[in-house]
Amino acid sequence: MLPMTKRKQNPDAQGTSLQGRNEPKIRIAKENNEAYQPPRRGVILLELLILAFFVVFTSRFWILQVHQGADFAIQAQNNHWREEKVSAPRGRIFDVNSNVLADNRTTFGLSLIRDDVRDLTATLARVSVWTGLPLEQIEERYRQSRFKVKSFEPLLLAQDLDFALMARIESELYAWPGLEIVVLTRRSYPEKDLFAHILGYVAEANERELDKDEDLAMGDLVGKAGLELTMEKRLRGTKGLYDIEVDASGHMIDRVLREEPIGGTNMHLAIDRDLQKACWDALGSQAGSIVVMEPDSGKVRAMVTAPAYDNNLFAKGISHRDWDALRTSPRFPLQNRSIQSVYPPGSVWKLVMAGCLIEKGISPNESVNCPGYAKLGNQIFRCWKHSGHGRQNLEQALFNSCDVYFYVMAERIGINAIEAFARASGFGSRTGIDLPHEKSGLVPSRDWKKRRHKISWTRGDTYNTSIGQGYTLITPIQIAVYVSGLLNGGDILKPLLVDDEERTVRMRIPASKETLDFIVRAMQRTASGGTAKVVGRKDAIMGGKTGTAQVVKLGKNRRKSSEMAWRERDHAWIATFGKKNGKTYVVVVMVEHGGGGSSVAGPVAAKVYDHLFGPKDAPK
Repeated sequence: MLPMTKRKQNPDAQGTSLQGRNEPKIRIAKENNEAYQPPRRGVILLELLILAFFVVFTSRFWILQVHQGADFAIQAQNNHWREEKVSAPRGRIFDVNSNVLADNRTTFGLSLIRDDVRDLTATLARVSVWTGLPLEQIEERYRQSRFKVKSFEPLLLAQDLDFALMARIESELYAWPGLEIVVLTRRSYPEKDLFAHILGYVAEANERELDKDEDLAMGDLVGKAGLELTMEKRLRGTKGLYDIEVDASGHMIDRVLREEPIGGTNMHLAIDRDLQKACWDALGSQAGSIVVMEPDSGKVRAMVTAPAYDNNLFAKGISHRDWDALRTSPRFPLQNRSIQSVYPPGSVWKLVMAGCLIEKGISPNESVNCPGYAKLGNQIFRCWKHSGHGRQNLEQALFNSCDVYFYVMAERIGINAIEAFARASGFGSRTGIDLPHEKSGLVPSRDWKKRRHKISWTRGDTYNTSIGQGYTLITPIQIAVYVSGLLNGGDILKPLLVDDEERTVRMRIPASKETLDFIVRAMQRTASGGTAKVVGRKDAIMGGKTGTAQVVKLGKNRRKSSEMAWRERDHAWIATFGKKNGKTYVVVVMVEHGGGGSSVAGPVAAKVYDHLFGPKDAPK
């Protein structure tokens, strides 16, 4: 075997061969390296971003520092100041002789500014310790108020705190940022229950009132009843404004009054406090109402409702116990009996019937025999005098309050005529007195009974209506307005409680002057010796008509009031007028479940006239 020998290669040939195979690639690489340029697109984008950021930053800096610099400087300055509204005092209320009936008193409260509070839980607990109020009550007040008060505005937590307590709190207040003492004005009623149903009361605005009135804030007092409610806009003033300078911790440095608060308008009533007190005393412990009115002007000089309540309880914030006692009392002290309670009028309604009968063509001289009853089919309608009155004309029927006369005559003219006359004389509608929740009463009709009871009107219904029984319901103020109309020529006036109000005629009694004069003369005769003689007096011209309104049907055999349960007793009425020394007054008394009009309501009215005209038997 021949040995293998290595072929000797020519280096040049090898290089030439390799170069020949790779030369194009090497050439290309060289060419690329010589022509290569770094990518410019990314660099340009980066440069643009940097430039844009610089432009935006510079522009924003210019806007903040130059263009809006002054505005931000003002805002920065305002961070040292806080606005605080200051309540205006309510207008005071006086009687006609300038005796104070509703006043304002200064008290203190504790408020919280949420922006400045460090530990809310501890702060509320501290307020509870200071004031003695339950922590749950303070926390509930905070929860109710926080959405209605801005975080930098005072949120009232406690009120009606006395000066000694405030002095002790103030010595510790520095350790509790966000709490501050506020001076408040609260309502005071020096006459208490004597004027409660006229004045009403104020209390803190509720959520509905806050939503309805943008001028109100949490803790503001608003009228809730009586004149405090109806005259709210007049009595409430315009709030002032403080600028409060504070440090970084929120503590007050200075206070500047920017807008002076404007107090509410003072108001003088037509009511005479001394006369009101005399009426209150005359009524005594009985439940009922007294209205004293000037027939020519419509001004109400007294309007008493008993029992009543101390309206200061509400102004201070009534307790649950006191509220429950008032709300559940069987004598309803919250009810204004002069305008909100409706009663069957009894025989005082015969004053309305008299006008209606004459205007419908019944001669006052025509007489009816009264044997003590009137038969209607199988029914017997009795007169209050079981032995009867004999023959009675209209004047005699008013003098003796004969029921049978009005039974017979009412059937002749019909219920449609009675309803129309009564409505035209102001019954069945509100008088318009400036007090809330006045009732309109009820003048029954055929249509009303059909709608209400789903049965037809009967002749017996007409009998009952003619003597103020059955479905007929009125308020004491309505009969006072009607009697005033008899005396002033027929004007049905709006009863005026505020002394500077102008005389307002609502409607006119649809009767001639001769008819009105006839009724007035019959009232005078009745007061001189008839059923209203208890108010008669020789030193004045007096007139009256009594009424005893049956509450429950007792049948033929009536019992004495003393033998009956209080709620079963009749209501006692008397409607009167008196003239002396150029002064004329209408006095209406209604004693709830009092019994007889002559025996119960009459003596009350006589006491009122003793105050107006002096004692009856006093020497001239």
